[in-house]
Amino acid sequence: MVHLKELTLQELEQLLAQWQEPAFRARQIFSWIYRTGVLDYAAMNNVPVSLRRKLEAAARISALSLVEKRLARDGTEKCLFRLPDSQLIEAVSIPADNRVTGCISSQAGCKFACVFCCSGQAGFQRDLTCGEMLDQIAFLKFQSAARELTHLVFMGTGEPLDNYDNVLKAIRMANSEDTLHIGARRITISTCGIVPALERLAGERLQIELSVSLHAADDATRSRLMPVNKRYPLKELIAACRHYNKQTGRQVTFEYILISGVNSSLADARKLGRILEGFDAKVNLIPMNAGVSAGLQPPQKLDILFFRDALVKSGVRVTLRKSRGQDIEAACGQLRLRYEYEK
Repeated sequence: MVHLKELTLQELEQLLAQWQEPAFRARQIFSWIYRTGVLDYAAMNNVPVSLRRKLEAAARISALSLVEKRLARDGTEKCLFRLPDSQLIEAVSIPADNRVTGCISSQAGCKFACVFCCSGQAGFQRDLTCGEMLDQIAFLKFQSAARELTHLVFMGTGEPLDNYDNVLKAIRMANSEDTLHIGARRITISTCGIVPALERLAGERLQIELSVSLHAADDATRSRLMPVNKRYPLKELIAACRHYNKQTGRQVTFEYILISGVNSSLADARKLGRILEGFDAKVNLIPMNAGVSAGLQPPQKLDILFFRDALVKSGVRVTLRKSRGQDIEAACGQLRLRYEYEK
């Protein structure tokens, strides 16, 4: 059965042509799916009944089944979905001043085993398709508590650049005027640092945001936290990020989870400042969320502020992220936390 969100407008036109249906019907169907959010062909009242019957027999609008919704005190909402092969994924809606951000999963499970992240505790299962990612986006836009979506971050379960082609197709479709028309500069890819994929992404010349999980300023510490560093060490990663910045003109954001006794000393801050010297980049500091990994804890608040101030003195742009959705395990590193522990 065809999944309609796998198809571009042109691909849907081609399918309809095979059924001897006029091309303009594709725009009508897309408008119902992406502008109205319908999940039932019966609602498409300007589409002939005969075509609706063909669609019902041959195509589905969504591949997701909602298992659970959880709403946090701060308005963050986490949705657990089941896919047709029984894999479970999560997506999160995060409302803030003048924006609602959708955090989208790109894989079921994850290969990369970062020690501060629960999302891959049960290992990697499979890539998500473009349509399964668009399903998440459409659900958050039309059926979450916020009923709105202005920004996207591919920062949920999985490594987006390990599912490169499907993620790029989902981004282009979400950005398209034919679908959700979310501005490219409001879309972020977050990566653990797959250097060849970063180099390929630089050549796409997309005006999207790039967020790189750094989390340490030396190879020994980063390899302990992120095994991917053994394959793509810091020198190669930073060079690829500088190349991305030069090719696209887009500032790179480095995510840095602060972990007490591991990467949060003033010496760590100074090393980080030296690595990023002369780079159009910013660092997003994220205190470790409790309960994600045994033995790892966030630093004291004063230590966090000292770390931030040391970076600022080094000339680095810094933001300190306010954690969202902790009470429903929707914060950084917590996706699939409760599900994985309960399996």
